[in-house]
Amino acid sequence: MDFTSTYSNDKKKTTKQSMLLCCKVYISESRNKEALDSIERGARSEPETVIVNKFMDNDYNRVAYTLVSYVAHDSIGCPIYTPLQQSVVAMARAAYEAINLESHCGAHPRLGVIDDIVCHPLGRASLDEAAWLAKTIASDLGNRFQVPVYLYAAAHPTGKTLETIRRELGYYRPNYMGNRWAGWGQPEILSEKPNEGPEMASRTRGVVMIGARPWIATYNVPILSTDVSAAKRLALMVSGRGGGLPTVQTLGLVHGEDTTEITCMLLEPNQIGADRVQKQVEMLAAQEGLDVEKGYFTDLSPEMIVERYMKLISADSS
Repeated sequence: MDFTSTYSNDKKKTTKQSMLLCCKVYISESRNKEALDSIERGARSEPETVIVNKFMDNDYNRVAYTLVSYVAHDSIGCPIYTPLQQSVVAMARAAYEAINLESHCGAHPRLGVIDDIVCHPLGRASLDEAAWLAKTIASDLGNRFQVPVYLYAAAHPTGKTLETIRRELGYYRPNYMGNRWAGWGQPEILSEKPNEGPEMASRTRGVVMIGARPWIATYNVPILSTDVSAAKRLALMVSGRGGGLPTVQTLGLVHGEDTTEITCMLLEPNQIGADRVQKQVEMLAAQEGLDVEKGYFTDLSPEMIVERYMKLISADSS
């Protein structure tokens, strides 16, 4: 169906401005420019998809793309089309052709070439629409590329969390030098049945997590110490799981030659935000005689993302 040819210009313009979905695509590569160029060409194969942010970390050997486009509906209000779907599929095709997980090594945990895709509603779009997109992409990737796909949060039938699935699959256990992840470090026959795709993982592609959830923020705090055990200890004390800040999930990781880092997912950033996390890390680090640098976000806020999307769309159409 050629949806865009039948969608009225006025209604399409209104949809583009208000009914928006966002995909964050996390890929296990940041050092291979040729691979990233190919992935970005895939994202731009749909001209109405906009890359509003790109965040790379060479020590983690990981890149995150933030993509935005509109979602359109049928006559009874069900979502039927978004350019994001084909953009993400094209990115996946390019990533699987260019990246071999067996030769990948980084200081950030991962279980796949495409490690995680999370869909968020923006503007007047709903979480149900984000879940529809997540499940549609999951079916595409599982069937087209024969990659096991695990759904989470609003895309999962029972709302299973990303953290739970990752723990079940051994995501957090380093398999190289005690603090890094290299190759495919898990059994090829998966311990948990995926929601889409085969039940065996390819060692070259791994698996992918795909979910839908309300907006989360990612905020990283550098620790001026090479003691990764101290960083892990601090990370646990900051997190809700360790009795620290509710709705905050953390990891303590090696980051460069002379620092470590606490990476934080703020599940409800309007309630517990970066300032509170920063203060908590500084307080706990001081008790251990460690210095802390000012943290940084790895993505824009939802408001900034919508603003950048609108500017880029307007520039393309002018």
